[in-house]
Amino acid sequence: MSLRHAVLGLLAEMDGSSGYDLMRMFEVSLANVWGATQSQLYGELAKLTADGFIEVVEEGPRGRKAYGVTAAGREELRRWLTETAPKAVRRDEVLLRVFFLGLVTPEQRGAYLRGRAAELAERQAGIEAVEETVSWGEDDLSRYGRLVMEYGKRFMAMRREWMEWALQELEDPPTSAR
Repeated sequence: MSLRHAVLGLLAEMDGSSGYDLMRMFEVSLANVWGATQSQLYGELAKLTADGFIEVVEEGPRGRKAYGVTAAGREELRRWLTETAPKAVRRDEVLLRVFFLGLVTPEQRGAYLRGRAAELAERQAGIEAVEETVSWGEDDLSRYGRLVMEYGKRFMAMRREWMEWALQELEDPPTSAR
């Protein structure tokens, strides 16, 4: 997924949104899936406008611009959704470090795994807190946003449980039954 498609998708759902509106939506919905900084978002809005995928539909005070998706932008979004295979994420720095934990002391291994488990619990709690603040409706953003939030909660829980399991595996002496 690219930032380009995230912005196109949000604008397709929230026609007439400003960069500020989109940034807020990123913070409460997409940040756990695809984060973006303010400078990245505004840079992408400029590129999408230059490419003819979005257009300024309204200009307001203090330079505020509201954007809408053009027909070409909707076609690009449709093409990306239906014709482009998602790229599998193959890099995971956390697991790369786990692979090499044999190079540090048992105390350091335990601290690493406990720390990652605590971070995951915190991130899961953060998702749950955001979920409680969202005014869910019956629109597509709410329906599919709930699906993505549920994935985030389950993913964090699974990774945390795995970290705890791995910690237990390392703390228990190996047996021939394993």
